[in-house]
This record gives sequence, structure tokens and C-alpha cells, in this order.
Amino acid sequence: MANQQTKTQAPRKKSKRDRRMKIIIYLMIIAMFLSSLTAGLAMLI
Repeated sequence: MANQQTKTQAPRKKSKRDRRMKIIIYLMIIAMFLSSLTAGLAMLI
């Protein structure tokens, strides 16, 4: 019963909020990667 309610409530198409959350997560990962790269370069220099 709960599964049917969630299916009717939220269709399977991508919503703007999901896309925005995914973009924010990707930006955070890229920022962490760049910060770790710059920190590593600073340690080497």
C-alpha cells in the first residue's frame, strides 16, 4: 500500500530539484578534488 502511494505521489520523471541536487553534489566533489590537488601541490613546493 505504501509503495503505491509513493508511486502515485512521485512520478518517475526527473524533477528540477533532483537535477539541482545532483549538480550541487558534482560541484562539491569537483571543489574537494581541486582543493586536495592544490593542497598537495602546496605540500610539494
